[in-house]
Amino acid sequence: MKVLPHLLLAAGLTGLVTLTGCQSSQDSQNQAATPKAVLDTYADIAEAGYTDSVITAKSLKDKIQALLDEPSKQNLQAAREAWLASRVPYQQTEVYRFGNAIVDDWEGKVNAWPLDEGLIDYVDTASYGEEFAENPYYTANVIANPTLTVGNSKIDAREITPELLAETLHEIDAVEANVATGYHAIEFLLWGQDLHGTNPGAGERPATDFSLENCTGGNCDRRRDYLMAATDLLISDLEDMADNWAEDGEARRELAAKGTDGGLATILTGMGSLSYGELAGERTQLGLMLHDPEEEHDCFSDNTHNSHYYDALGIRNVYLGEYTRVDGSVVKGASLSDLVAAEDQALDEQLRKELDASVDAGMTLVSEAKEGNTFDVLIAAGNQSGNAIVQTFVDELKTQTGSIEKAIATLGLSNIELEGSDSLDNPGSVM
Repeated sequence: MKVLPHLLLAAGLTGLVTLTGCQSSQDSQNQAATPKAVLDTYADIAEAGYTDSVITAKSLKDKIQALLDEPSKQNLQAAREAWLASRVPYQQTEVYRFGNAIVDDWEGKVNAWPLDEGLIDYVDTASYGEEFAENPYYTANVIANPTLTVGNSKIDAREITPELLAETLHEIDAVEANVATGYHAIEFLLWGQDLHGTNPGAGERPATDFSLENCTGGNCDRRRDYLMAATDLLISDLEDMADNWAEDGEARRELAAKGTDGGLATILTGMGSLSYGELAGERTQLGLMLHDPEEEHDCFSDNTHNSHYYDALGIRNVYLGEYTRVDGSVVKGASLSDLVAAEDQALDEQLRKELDASVDAGMTLVSEAKEGNTFDVLIAAGNQSGNAIVQTFVDELKTQTGSIEKAIATLGLSNIELEGSDSLDNPGSVM
């Protein structure tokens, strides 16, 4: 698979949708869609998305191995681009959260954020600080310390393995910010801290941080071990979820056990909760309100624009019942759009237009990033034009959530509670 440069990721993969010439959702409404068929399509897209995530994670491992074999600036950049490419399919699977317990119980292993990076490696204490009362492991720096001692607790970290990361360090001391695994731990290791605030620029970790001969940052052997252990763990975790959505996998069985109404409720819960509370609220509005780059999702790499775009695209994928894979092929079938249109064609048309609008607003974030205006720059205090661009993205997500709620009512579904966010529902408490 060709790894695309991160500034072309969104434009390149959306282009694939056009090139496939796939049938539109409106055309497919001429065919009878049953709730069972819609659930099958939903599960097929999940299997494809998680399988693509495995494929791109393995490509990432290949690039990381090349970096470790020859720690050069070029190989570090190639590993970074592979990480960026790996985010493309994964972000489109986030719409499976909030309704599928098997995904929610697992998601923190691979995409937990924000993280206190001082747990993992050296940090700039002038900006990060040296301690945080709520987290005794705030600057534990496992890469520099083969033995960690906090209070009466002593941890043997002489050998950095996937098991150490997953079973001992991840969310240690019940602190969610102690993220030791997943995409963002790897991101931090590849980029280092972004010390530019709301000015242009991402993390600037040097390739020599992985060199055994010309080591910078100290403990390069252990940093190499951590990076590879985290990558191996990411692959195995993604493989587990891809298997769960395979034919007769546990996720498919759990979905089927809910019945058709329960299954449709699961789809709409994921769509609405990601659209409103998570993406519009916690990942976008909150950072905009606080003008705080620490609230951006991919904060080390400045890739938040792509993460937001692909989250929005994933919501639309599920509603339309189609997903474009990393190889350009399309998974497509009976859709939620078909069911809604059969009951209320005007609502379906409205929701599809609103989904297009949120995806377009996400693409605007991507276009701005190409000009150097990444998410952290756009949310800066005093950047009125940038703030307005981000606010438009939030507003489009909020608008489509209203139509998602109408779709829930139109399909006669009940007992659905969408995720909220104080940044949207009670902004005074945030400020």
